[in-house]
Amino acid sequence: MGWWRAWGGGGGGIDICCIGGLPSNCCGGVIAVDGGGDNGWVCVMVVDVGGADGWVCVMEPYVMVAARLMVVGGGGCRWLGMRDGGCRWLAASSTSASGLRVFVLSDLHTDYSENMTWVKCLSTTRHKKDVLLVAGDVAEKYDDFVLTMSLLKDCFQRVLFVPGNHDLWCRGEENDFPDSLEKLNKLLDACRGLGVEINPVVIDGLGIIPLFSWYHEACRDFHACKWPGDLSSRDASLSLYFDAMNENNQEVINEIQRTCDQIITFSHFVPRQDLCPEKRMLFYPNLPKIIGSDFLELRIRSIHGAMGSTSACHVFGHTHFSWDAVLDGIRYVQAPLAYPRERKRRMNGGENQLPYCVYSDGKFADKLSHCYWSDYYATNPRSPDITELAPWVARFYNRTWKSEF
Repeated sequence: MGWWRAWGGGGGGIDICCIGGLPSNCCGGVIAVDGGGDNGWVCVMVVDVGGADGWVCVMEPYVMVAARLMVVGGGGCRWLGMRDGGCRWLAASSTSASGLRVFVLSDLHTDYSENMTWVKCLSTTRHKKDVLLVAGDVAEKYDDFVLTMSLLKDCFQRVLFVPGNHDLWCRGEENDFPDSLEKLNKLLDACRGLGVEINPVVIDGLGIIPLFSWYHEACRDFHACKWPGDLSSRDASLSLYFDAMNENNQEVINEIQRTCDQIITFSHFVPRQDLCPEKRMLFYPNLPKIIGSDFLELRIRSIHGAMGSTSACHVFGHTHFSWDAVLDGIRYVQAPLAYPRERKRRMNGGENQLPYCVYSDGKFADKLSHCYWSDYYATNPRSPDITELAPWVARFYNRTWKSEF
């Protein structure tokens, strides 16, 4: 048994243990499979590393039931992402970080079986000392929500949550929840029972503040959510109502502002329009109307300051676009799991970067990779005066128009 050097698609190699009896062209190694169970890491199989793009071939098909693999050896460890009977080197990842690590994730939508499977395959050992911020839209059904949050709590030491619009849908559960506020209360009660946190906290000197929010105007949610008579999805009453819920934590927020140099706020909804692509870029042009709240941005600025700071970060969800940008002094991050069909188009940036570690060992992490739209706007100014549809949108509507006539 000896040590070999394996080279991945990201450049740079890692050492893996070579086992005898391999083909002459095979650089083999022991891999550890994390199937999401309670057994931890188990060294089970040999891999064949090859190809200019860094793909490796798993030599035993039953290994493919695992969601993720980790190669272990004298040089450290590295994650592999699965694809069609093979897997690919991902960014090097340490399992022994000494300081606080905070991960973020939104829009899990575990009503989709593929997404629930993804959650079930998260490591139950790798994040035992870590914190996870869940920025809403966990599941539409109450039972799926409870199962998902229970699974996440099994994986992470601490989990914090804010609700999204899909979480409050009553469709198909009208007998259990007379309205969406009643469902909200049940969800928050379930979180308390699971040990999932919904209030501001300080962890190792880092302030973390969940923010309740709703958007100004609703469309599809008008039918899927149900509200008491004094609240309406057709005006700002819901946005005001949810924003006012944050007042219950104002004393704690004031204390966090006074004592913490670094603060992460997080919400489900989008605090400002320039965290979404322009209308002409979108297949669904009404999206900017149903994403966020001006009250939310004011709330965020009241916490981080009007000019922000290098220690200010806000995490959000809802649009399913991976995003990482600094606007007016605050870093805004979205790391969505999104729908399975969107992941196939890599609209969300790809699931291999999830959950995203936004904070580690006293400092904010490097920029989230694969953020197409925020990267685009980092070099291209927004042009609201241009109304011509983007070429891909124009092609889509031309095809749709031709198919109808």
